[in-house]
Amino acid sequence: MDYPAALAIGVCLGLPIAVLSAALGQGKAAAAAMEGIARQPDAAGDIRGSLIISLALIESLVIYALLIFFLMFSKLPSVMDYLGKVSGGS
Repeated sequence: MDYPAALAIGVCLGLPIAVLSAALGQGKAAAAAMEGIARQPDAAGDIRGSLIISLALIESLVIYALLIFFLMFSKLPSVMDYLGKVSGGS
């Protein structure tokens, strides 16, 4: 496997994996916060504040993954150029 093919696979798989992982993490964080609020309603304000901060940090990781996706996508050669090199044409 050559570099453009590996880069294309990384571009195609990197962002969806990051988004799915973040969605699972946000779901678990929200579930834990709701459980904590249900157990101790007096601490709802503190739990809510911590939840908002943690969700913002999780979302920032997805934004970084999106930025890396765009950077890697710009490094991909065009399909016609790549096919010309692979087939031995000029």
